[in-house]
Amino acid sequence: MRLPFTTKLIAFILIIALSSCEEKKAITCDVLIKNGNVISLENGSVSISNILITNNRIVKITSDADLTSIEAETTIDATGKFIVPGFWDNHTHFRGGDSLISANKNFLKLFMANGITTVRDAGGDLTSSVLEWRKAIKNNELVGPTIFTSGPKIDGPGGTWAGSLEVDTDEDISKALDSLQAIPSDFVKIYDSRISGENYIKVIQEAEKRGLITSGHMPFTVELDATIDAGIDAVEHLYYIMKGSSSQEKQITQQLINKEIGFWDAMPLLQSSYSDSTALNTFEHLKSKNVFVVPTLHIGGVLSYLDEVDHSNDTYLKYMSDGIQQTYKGRIDRVKNSTVKQVEDRKALDDFFGRLAYKLNEYGVSLLAGSDSGAYNSYTYPGISLHKEMQAMVATGISPLDALKSSAYNGAKFLKQDADYGTITEGKIADLVLLNSNPLENIKSTQDIYMVLSNGNQHTRTDLDNLLNSAIAN
Repeated sequence: MRLPFTTKLIAFILIIALSSCEEKKAITCDVLIKNGNVISLENGSVSISNILITNNRIVKITSDADLTSIEAETTIDATGKFIVPGFWDNHTHFRGGDSLISANKNFLKLFMANGITTVRDAGGDLTSSVLEWRKAIKNNELVGPTIFTSGPKIDGPGGTWAGSLEVDTDEDISKALDSLQAIPSDFVKIYDSRISGENYIKVIQEAEKRGLITSGHMPFTVELDATIDAGIDAVEHLYYIMKGSSSQEKQITQQLINKEIGFWDAMPLLQSSYSDSTALNTFEHLKSKNVFVVPTLHIGGVLSYLDEVDHSNDTYLKYMSDGIQQTYKGRIDRVKNSTVKQVEDRKALDDFFGRLAYKLNEYGVSLLAGSDSGAYNSYTYPGISLHKEMQAMVATGISPLDALKSSAYNGAKFLKQDADYGTITEGKIADLVLLNSNPLENIKSTQDIYMVLSNGNQHTRTDLDNLLNSAIAN
């Protein structure tokens, strides 16, 4: 028997309706962030979008206003909020010996309360503790950022920092790198207090052969071009960039080799012999070899003005234990014992570094925002100092977008973690910060945090305030 046309039509409509119902129930996720202003760090665009997260991964980003087909265990209304990748502090330190383990562990709360979901530990003497914390954080047994660590620094015999791997021969270098790979460390950090120029270059070259990422200070008995050609991946601080931008680098380097002058004696000589043409060649060399530069402007400003600024009422001082505050004394005393000229030179150098950072960025050299916070670095506090670093960058004339890029975006690229981090992209880990205001308009908005998503957890403003309260040192 043939069905009437109207019956067929009704049946067809029912099939379509049932299919639509099935489609609407097809999309499920753990977390839905709806109607947020998603900031692209690649080009600075802002788009109102919905982010679907499952198993701590971004599974879908859609601008579709119809969310009826999405079923989420948790829905976050981000209307009027601005969403950026979780911040990265690309230069921190966990150090100070066993008596400061607890104080260093306390820093983890300060990082998270400031939306810093990832830190790069650039060398210390608490590696075993750092590895324990990293495991506990990953397992949600401890609140803190993802930690990428160098483990101990590499230096020469009698190196300045406790726990350093001291190298004096080719065999020492091989053993040092073996031990770092056994940790395993995420990159190799080289320090310049005692290592010879020859061994410094050899460490970089040997690490390069092993496919290891390297960063470091540079002995002033080495020229910057030689460091770049050896394969360094990141230069920590701007002293070494200034050296490579001097038209007199060769002559001043020879004076240092001959021990006619020391590190600080070289500063005004290098600064006064800065050459735009030499600097441009250096910038092009850095770019061609994809070398990152870590300006650490904020700590430079703090230390340069220790003689003028009273830090006794700093908001973050209450989070620093007595043990941490004791480590500040060395730098404070050095300033007290400095001559008037030394103090003036330091402030002039700080001003020069601001201009140098701007020029590096202007010519396309990739910068990494890092605070250099930790024990011994006076009044440079974990957490808040990363925001101060981005503000210092913008104060030089660097755009808010480029300052933001220097945190998570460039940090992930440097550590070759950009498949998982650095942008708000489908497939990447859902480390996110929701801000109440637009950081592209005012970089201070990075501190105007509404919520932080990290390691599959959502931390509200109240949660973050509670973290801060629990971090007050006893």
